[in-house]
Amino acid sequence: MDIRSAYHAQIRELRDDVVTMGSMVDKAIARATDAMKAQNVALARVVIEADQGINDHRWSTEERALRAIALQQPMARDLRIISAVISIVTDLERMADHAVSIAKMVVETSDEPLLKPLVELPLMSDLTRMMLADSITAFIHSDIDQARGVIGRDVHVDEAYQKIYRELLTFMLSDAATINRATRLLWAAHDFERIGDRVRNICERVIFSVTGEVSDLSMATGD
Repeated sequence: MDIRSAYHAQIRELRDDVVTMGSMVDKAIARATDAMKAQNVALARVVIEADQGINDHRWSTEERALRAIALQQPMARDLRIISAVISIVTDLERMADHAVSIAKMVVETSDEPLLKPLVELPLMSDLTRMMLADSITAFIHSDIDQARGVIGRDVHVDEAYQKIYRELLTFMLSDAATINRATRLLWAAHDFERIGDRVRNICERVIFSVTGEVSDLSMATGD
């Protein structure tokens, strides 16, 4: 294999790393959601314990990406793709942190009954997981139209969050005894809302990696 072929193989491997990590994070979100719905502490602990593997995958992918930049000195388009990998795995790792936050909430509140049947929170989970899957597909295929479409769907996550916020605030105002449980559910809703924001970041990075134009980005904020 010549140097150029080896380089393209590295790019493919980095894309595969993103797909693998996306699957790991999707599983973490799904498990955290199931644990929350069933108040399943054992499943919540699986999410927490699996997080180290996601962290390790993020750092190993970033190291390979940096090595490719240092050794291959890629041209502009390839450099944007490699930098996108670094950015995407960072956002994926932080999504996993939000899943862990939800799982920890399950562990901490396992001795309390759920405040109410969960409807909007699982909906937020489903919305963000579908957005995540489509954002990874958009990256793999360099599909800016799909990336823009996913960005547009984030409004539905925000709407669900606002609905939950209003509902839980009503509980807290009507009965002070519900404040602790309502607050925990509100934190979980915020975690899902932030996952949606990070999916949006991925899509913005996809657009930049293809077009090289920062003007296409809405520059969503995040920590």
